[in-house]
Amino acid sequence: MRVSVVGAGLGGLALAQGLRGAGVEADVFERDPGIVARFQGYRLVLNPIGFQALRDCLPTRWHPVLDEIVMDASAEQLILDPQLNETGRLGASRTGIVVDRQVLRHLLLTGLTVHTDAALTGYDVLAGGKVRAQFARRDPATADLLVGADGITSAVRGVLSPQTTPTDTGVRFVIGRTPLTDEFLGLSKAYGSKITGDGVSLLLGAMRFRTPPKQAAEHLAPEVSLPDIGDYVRWAMILPPNGSLADLTAQDAVLSRMQGWHPQLRTLIEQADPDNSTLLSIRVVEPGRRWAPGPVTLLGDAIHATSPTGGNGANTALRDADLLRRCLIEVIEDRQDLHSAVDDYERQMFDYGAEAVRSSLEKLPAFAPEAKLS
Repeated sequence: MRVSVVGAGLGGLALAQGLRGAGVEADVFERDPGIVARFQGYRLVLNPIGFQALRDCLPTRWHPVLDEIVMDASAEQLILDPQLNETGRLGASRTGIVVDRQVLRHLLLTGLTVHTDAALTGYDVLAGGKVRAQFARRDPATADLLVGADGITSAVRGVLSPQTTPTDTGVRFVIGRTPLTDEFLGLSKAYGSKITGDGVSLLLGAMRFRTPPKQAAEHLAPEVSLPDIGDYVRWAMILPPNGSLADLTAQDAVLSRMQGWHPQLRTLIEQADPDNSTLLSIRVVEPGRRWAPGPVTLLGDAIHATSPTGGNGANTALRDADLLRRCLIEVIEDRQDLHSAVDDYERQMFDYGAEAVRSSLEKLPAFAPEAKLS
C-alpha cells in the first residue's frame, strides 16, 4: 500500500510516522517552499487522548526523548485584571502534557520523505481505484490513498467536498513568544489564566522543557535533530471583532490595548521576538455531509478546524492520525478492504470532529463575547 499525505502539519506527519512504522509507504507533500518556511513554534496542551495518539504513532525508541521535551500542565485557570488581581476562575484546573509545536514537528519529520514546494492543484481517481495527485511544480504522484491534511484552506477538501468551507468568527488574535527569564518569575500565577481588560483577553502559558530539546535528542536519540531553544512564555491576545489594526505590528497591536497594565505584562510583550509574533483570524470548519466513499479522505483542520479557545485542535488531529493508522493496518493485515477501512475512519472522525468544533465554539464567547457563531 502507498499513501500520499498532503500537508506537513502535526496530523499529517504523525500519520506518516505511524504508517512508516507499520511498513506502509507514505510520502508527504507540503505546499510551503521549505519545511521551515513558516514559524510554527508555540506551545500546545495535549490531553490524554491526544498524547497517547502521538505516542502510538511514534517509534517506541523515541518515547524517552518525547518524555524529556514535554512538561505537565498545571494551571489554576484564574481570571485576573490588568494589575494581576484575581477576579474569578475559569473552572477546573487544566491538566495534560505541554509540548512545543516546533520541537514536536522536528521530531515527527525525522526519517520521512517530505516533498516541499508541492502545491496540490487537483487529483484524479483512476480506473483501477488508485488516486493520482497533481501539483503545480512537480510531477503527479499516484497512491492507493490520498489524505488531505493541508489545513483550513485545504486544496484536497476543495475538490472532495467543495460545499465544506471555513466560517470566519470575526475574532482576531495576536500570538507570540518571549524568552522565560527570571524577570518574569512574578507572572507565574498568570500562566494558564485569562487577563481581561479594555475589551480584550490576554492568555499566557509557560513552556519549560524537562531537558533542552537539542540536548535530549543528542543523548537519547542521536538520529533525531531538534531545535536549540530554551524556555519561553507563549502569549496570545484575543481582540474584539472588527477592531482597527491598520499599520500596526503584532506587538504594537497588543501594546496599544495595554495602557496602564501591570509593567511586567507590558515588558513581556515588549521583549517578545517580533519574527515570532503574528496576527491571526479565528476560523472554523464544521464537518457536514459525508462525501462519496473512495480513495481520498481528510484529516485535522482540513475537515474540523476548531477555535483555539477550545484547546482541542492538535489533539483532534493527532487522534485522526492514530485512528486512520489503525484502520489502514487492518487493510495490510487483510482484515478489511481499503474503502471499508476509510469509511470506518470517517464515520468515527466525523462524530468526534463535529463535537470538537462545537465544544471550541462554546468556549469562545468567554474570551470574545461579540464573536459571530451562527
